[in-house]
Amino acid sequence: MSPVRTVTEHELANTLGALPHAQPRVVASGNFATPRRLLSVLDATVESYRLFVLNAQGDLPRRPDVVFETPFVGPGMRDDPAIDYLPMRLSMVPILFARARPPDVVLLNTSAPRSGRVSLGTEVNILPAAIEAVRRRGGTVVAQLNRAMPYTFGDAELDLDVVDLGFEAEEALTSPTVHRPDDLTAGIGQMVAGFVVDGSTVQLGIGQIPDATAHSIGDRRRLGVWSEMVSDGVLALERAGALDPDRPITASFFFGSAELYAWADANPRLAMRRTETVNDPTQIARMPAMTSVNTALQVDLFAQANASYVGPRLYSGFGGQTDFIVGALHSPGGHAVVALPSWHAKSATSTVVPLIGGPVTSFQQSAIVTEQGCAHLFGRSQRAQARLLIEEAAHPAARDELWAAAGRLGLTSR
Repeated sequence: MSPVRTVTEHELANTLGALPHAQPRVVASGNFATPRRLLSVLDATVESYRLFVLNAQGDLPRRPDVVFETPFVGPGMRDDPAIDYLPMRLSMVPILFARARPPDVVLLNTSAPRSGRVSLGTEVNILPAAIEAVRRRGGTVVAQLNRAMPYTFGDAELDLDVVDLGFEAEEALTSPTVHRPDDLTAGIGQMVAGFVVDGSTVQLGIGQIPDATAHSIGDRRRLGVWSEMVSDGVLALERAGALDPDRPITASFFFGSAELYAWADANPRLAMRRTETVNDPTQIARMPAMTSVNTALQVDLFAQANASYVGPRLYSGFGGQTDFIVGALHSPGGHAVVALPSWHAKSATSTVVPLIGGPVTSFQQSAIVTEQGCAHLFGRSQRAQARLLIEEAAHPAARDELWAAAGRLGLTSR
């Protein structure tokens, strides 16, 4: 195994400046693993390009000749009026690269080499598919060789042969701001925890409610984790003895505290897998008692969930929510739970609405949980679902209006 060819910043700039396409598509590691040094060289060198990043964090180059494209919008791209949003399940992104939007350059934030390999560390996700797609068309793979990136196993490991250029740059991994669950969120987490029994497999999405759920299931035993992402909540479950030691913790990306990153480094308990595996509904359905826990911005009386838009404003995207809901519903003993507060305090509005007015992220969940209670929806008629959502999940201040709307929509009558 030959060592990766390492280059100076000047040599890297020369390579990127010689890209053959007028507006190359650049796929970069997303979430909290974006290779900032590589992006800065790219932006100083290439006049115009398309930048594909999942859940982009922090500042990204913003100018008219840089076009953002993504199926999942993070704060680094949010509110850009020119964003090229790609509405699709995360599991479909590898097919996107293969068929419709192949990358010209892939910029990675990897570990330093170990025994002829580097690791994608905290962010596997859609990157293996991007690497394969760019190599098929003779494009370029550049790795920011970062000693601060933990070395993780599974699909995170890359032979050095697939990396065209290495650029040595140590860059500390950042962590999201942690908001401790308040009483309301903790209460929701406790109700969601009622779906998780000993031996269940859990998927915990992003946010305070999934974190509160993790805190509430620390007394369970022999749990498995099959999740698009993991964070400090899963680390807490591991330390509480809640996880099955014979089942690897399977994820596609993770972010959290410095303690989490240190725990992940060279940890054989953590199996990092590519999106095509982790988000495949057929694989998810094979997990015993798969319990998928996600959140939303709104749900309506047809049990449709919106996790993507705040009014007309694009907030995020489908992500893996639909993949996991479908998979969990087909799992023996599985549940697909969407949990959210019943009331949006800043706007003083109900999060249970008559009918979602924009694009829907998911539907047909097992249950909708708020601090008001749990609406068990699976197997109920459309009218029964609407009634349960009003009686069990909606805030009391919104119920009269929701009953009236349900009548107008032909869903129920009082």
